[in-house]
Amino acid sequence: PPRSAPRGKRQRFVDKNGRCNVQHGNLGGETSRYLSDLFTTLVDLKWRWNLFIFILTYTVAWLFMASMWWVIAYMRGDLNKAHDDSYTPCVANVYNFPSAFLFFIETEATIGYGYRYITDKCPEGIILFLFQSILGSIVDAFLIGCMFIKMSQPKKRAETLMFSEHAAISMRDGKLTLMFRVGNLRNSHMVSAQIRCKLLKSRQTPEGEFLPLDQLELDVGFSTGADQLFLVSPLTICHVIDSKSPFYDLSQRSMHTEQFEIVVILEGIVETTGMTCQARTSYTEDEVLWGHRFFPVISLEEGFFKVDYSQFHATFEVPTPPYSVKEQEEMLLMSSPLIPPAVSNSKERNNSVECLDGLDEVGTKLPSKLQKITGRDDFPKKLLRMSSTTSEKAYSMGDLPMKLQRISSVPGNSEEKLGSKTTKMMSDPMSQSVAELPPKLQKLSGGGGRMEGNLPPKLRKMNSDRFT
Repeated sequence: PPRSAPRGKRQRFVDKNGRCNVQHGNLGGETSRYLSDLFTTLVDLKWRWNLFIFILTYTVAWLFMASMWWVIAYMRGDLNKAHDDSYTPCVANVYNFPSAFLFFIETEATIGYGYRYITDKCPEGIILFLFQSILGSIVDAFLIGCMFIKMSQPKKRAETLMFSEHAAISMRDGKLTLMFRVGNLRNSHMVSAQIRCKLLKSRQTPEGEFLPLDQLELDVGFSTGADQLFLVSPLTICHVIDSKSPFYDLSQRSMHTEQFEIVVILEGIVETTGMTCQARTSYTEDEVLWGHRFFPVISLEEGFFKVDYSQFHATFEVPTPPYSVKEQEEMLLMSSPLIPPAVSNSKERNNSVECLDGLDEVGTKLPSKLQKITGRDDFPKKLLRMSSTTSEKAYSMGDLPMKLQRISSVPGNSEEKLGSKTTKMMSDPMSQSVAELPPKLQKLSGGGGRMEGNLPPKLRKMNSDRFT
């Protein structure tokens, strides 16, 4: 599709350097919450404000304590008798405010020049000295601890974690995939590195509620464990676009009208300090390249693998369908429609289909002699086709003699042949050999001759009536 006109500057929620463009206003009475957590408030301030507060706090504390020593000396009259050798002042050699300030600095910094010192004739000075020691320890612990935490924050470590300038969408392993690249510039590793992605997009609920910055999760391997990174060399993070993805209906054409932002969050523990580090970046819709793939940056040298960071952000075009995953699935269904199976309303046809399942099992249980006569493995199915075409015939193999059953089981015997042979056998006299009779009748015949002599009188009469 043709490129649309360049848009204006996109207002980002998260900058490329990870800073969140959010300002809190109209707090009202909630401002006091910042003072309740003063230590964290000082740590979160910028460096210029931290240095200003650090210098201001020490300056005010020193001036205040120096003023207290000057007040004690003034109330005792030590300022007028400072040069009298017979007088014992509260603090020796303190006769004005600068000398009182120097005494405080020497005591607080434990410099101890020995020229100015406190005497035992001043109980109020001893109490002030104890208060000065306690207050000085608290101020040192608070401000120096705040500065140390701020200097050791892993924010600078996050600057050595790189993200690609663009994200790319192309085919990987036969699936449309959103990809971007992360890298670590230092040799020290990130322990337990984990990556997460959020999609920020405005939407309106079915109830009519408008959500300006709705956050949706992008699966980058949470179900498979691929989000746990071994970040030694640059890695390409993949999000497979499927029916569960928010980009299920995203196509190359719709990217020119969509507005979204992908926020990437990389977390891990700094190996050297053991502190948790978090690096962030984001990609807007203008920074997602359709049909692109990243250049490889790793090459094998003599005894080691070399990473070329000059190609870290480089991409190249690859053949990629411009359709969304939803459109591709719909076109696939249209190109291969399903053929509905034919349904018969005939009762006899349904009965024949039901018999097919039974004959498939019976075919494996036929006697070996009958299997030899048929000479084919597909006899049950063929017999079903023969029986389905002549379903109106009422022949029952169970009612025929064994010889007639064998004749009827041979394929190729038509109804006329079967009927003629049946009539011939029924019209023959009872002089058939015993070998051709069923086994039960052979037992009754005693192994030879006619069987009328061994039959009961009532049965002989029935046979005579039948054959005459």
